Amino acid sequence: MQIFAVRLKELIGDKSVSRFSKEVGIPQQTISRYLLCQREITVTNLCKIADYFGEEIDFLLGRKDY
Repeated sequence: MQIFAVRLKELIGDKSVSRFSKEVGIPQQTISRYLLCQREITVTNLCKIADYFGEEIDFLLGRKDY
């Protein structure tokens, strides 16, 4: 999960977690817990984040690098 948190932080960039959570449709507290490695991501939310950024799930999970 740590690699997911790192990649998510990089993708969010300078955008606030609050703004990102509204745009992607996932509660802010949930996103914050993902970033702190305090919660496992669900398949549904993983798909939402991958679609939002146009990234492959394998990249987000650290199974593939670019």
